Amino acid sequence: MTAAIASVINPHAKDLGGFEVRRLLPAFPKKTVGPFIFFDHMGPADFAPGSGIDVRPHPHIGLATVTYLFEGALMHRDSLGSVQKIAPGDVNWMTAGRGIVHSERSSPDDRAAGSRLHGLQIWVALPVKYESCAPEFSHHPKASLPVIADNGATLTVVVGRAYERRSPVRTFSEMFYVAAELAPGAVCTLPMEYAERAVYVVEGEVKVAGSPLAAQHMAVAAAGAAIEIRATTAARVMLLGGAKLDGERFIWWNFVASTKELIEDAKARWRAQIFAPVPGETDFIPLPER
Repeated sequence: MTAAIASVINPHAKDLGGFEVRRLLPAFPKKTVGPFIFFDHMGPADFAPGSGIDVRPHPHIGLATVTYLFEGALMHRDSLGSVQKIAPGDVNWMTAGRGIVHSERSSPDDRAAGSRLHGLQIWVALPVKYESCAPEFSHHPKASLPVIADNGATLTVVVGRAYERRSPVRTFSEMFYVAAELAPGAVCTLPMEYAERAVYVVEGEVKVAGSPLAAQHMAVAAAGAAIEIRATTAARVMLLGGAKLDGERFIWWNFVASTKELIEDAKARWRAQIFAPVPGETDFIPLPER
């Protein structure tokens, strides 16, 4: 890689109970890119009729989850009473704040017929002044997101602001998260106005700042560097970043916080089942022993 790229992050496979994901963030030594503190690439995975995804109710604090799918669908349910099916190109944004519980499962129809799932799940760390805010959930259909089409590059502003367009998703800090579909030979650039920026190659062959970047790898841009992404084949990439986090964050299981005391409090609340439950669901993921 060139001097314009500060580092390249390799994926690490994680087994989530028979369903493998590739995790890019947090990484060592680069734990975050702007407010993005967790980055999982799910699938593509095929499920036979009768099987599917079953992520049982589990808690979060101090973060917002962002689910974005390329193929398939998931049913989101949470302790606020939200019930929402997410389809490819839609955005589910869930603000955990002081605490929320949610589940993610295949819908009954998809489970009966068999399905394919491919997408990304991201965690955004909330600024300190918002990390204990009231929990919220919002859904934004694909048609509501700004799209820029230019010479074979189709850029969707999923979250935040980029290319003078702003997503309708309400955020708590300045950031950008853009889905780019590139025809062979198409070019796009990383927005320059943010302190921390990165490119993730979902699929296809691309060059970033003149050097190849393998699929399922993330390139972190050097501060202030102009970054061009050029597709060699048809490709899909994600562009992300934002302002640097306002201090250190601790991550333990599904909890993110600016202090260890907040983590310990969340652990105690989940162990005692004080978190509000997901209506209609009685099972849950127990607190890990370590």
